[in-house]
Amino acid sequence: MPQPSLAEHTHVRKPANPYLRLFTIPGTRAFTTGNLIARLPMGMFSVSAVVMIAGSRGSYALAGAVTATGLGATALVAPWVARLVDRYGQARIAVPATLCAALGSLALVLCVRYGAPDWTLFAAYAATATTPNTGGMSRARWSHLLRDDAEGLHTANAFEQAADELCFMLGPVLAAFLCATFFPEAGTLTGVVLLVGGVLLFAAQRSTEPPVTPGVRPEGRAPLRAPGMRPLLVVCLATGAVFGAMEVVTIAFADAQGHKSAAGVVLALQAAGSCAAGLVYGAVKPGNRVTARLSWCIAAMTALLTLPLLAASLSGSLVLLGGALLVAGMSTAPTMVTNMTLVQRITPEGRLNEGMTLAVTGLLGGIACGSATGGWAVEHFSATAGYAVPVSSAGAALLISLVAFARSNRFNN
Repeated sequence: MPQPSLAEHTHVRKPANPYLRLFTIPGTRAFTTGNLIARLPMGMFSVSAVVMIAGSRGSYALAGAVTATGLGATALVAPWVARLVDRYGQARIAVPATLCAALGSLALVLCVRYGAPDWTLFAAYAATATTPNTGGMSRARWSHLLRDDAEGLHTANAFEQAADELCFMLGPVLAAFLCATFFPEAGTLTGVVLLVGGVLLFAAQRSTEPPVTPGVRPEGRAPLRAPGMRPLLVVCLATGAVFGAMEVVTIAFADAQGHKSAAGVVLALQAAGSCAAGLVYGAVKPGNRVTARLSWCIAAMTALLTLPLLAASLSGSLVLLGGALLVAGMSTAPTMVTNMTLVQRITPEGRLNEGMTLAVTGLLGGIACGSATGGWAVEHFSATAGYAVPVSSAGAALLISLVAFARSNRFNN
């Protein structure tokens, strides 16, 4: 039975804190707990795989190629999994898809452990591409529950983005700790347990699951063909390039300064700034012109990304760079929150999981491109010059958003 929207709880005295108000809706605490448990491994698997493969085979090139293959496979498979979720329901698809992905991770552990040929590593890690978009499924539930409450949905999107930042900030740290403290496979095995357990708990919360009619295709055109979706995906691609380039360039800069081990802490500062800004942004009442908000957020991100470039160029100090990344990160979450809000408005009814997964796929593709471009800039110029890549990528995203959405009122209501 569908849950009433937050707006229908007007007879109940609600907390003043907008985030606490979200969790007065029955069932939201349970599905959020399961989703957060399932989402934490998303920041663990790639780091764990690199440590495990590089330690066993003595090749970071092989480790990087395997993880890149998994990323590419995910970009291809994830939209199809999301389409099945929209058609048959979250619980019916997410659980078997997660179990398939878990088997892929376990196969990778066994192949590494027992010295299987290199090609088996690629095949095993590619099998993890069936991992469902847990963040997208959570956002779909909020969109269903808060269908009549735009302010509540804005806050929920901000909460989800902050959760993403937190998981991707803590996940690599946890993976590195487990692999270094116990054994190289510990990070991957722990990630599998958390992923399967979290998805099972999330899927068990059927009362908050968006309803579907089994066997009936969702109505409306495919999200990729929806007006405004293609330029928005290009914006996602450019935004993802910011993240991918920033990670590679920062690691290279820290290494050049003789403090490679501090790169994780410096990048965590960027994620911390984004997480904090996302929570503040979600507590502020949003304006009606979401397309204009997106352009303003990207403009702020472009401007603030010049700070790491200046810090690296003028001082060469890792401490000042960390401070610059902390401030620059404060523009990330508001941009992503507004981005996802626009995706929700553009996506045809009944196909929300597919629409949001397309956005995530765009981000993943951008991260891969940004990583490659940032690495090329570092190799051919310098780590300092590499910080121009995120700035350029953000500028491209700004130009695209201005051209595609600045004069449009179609998605602002």
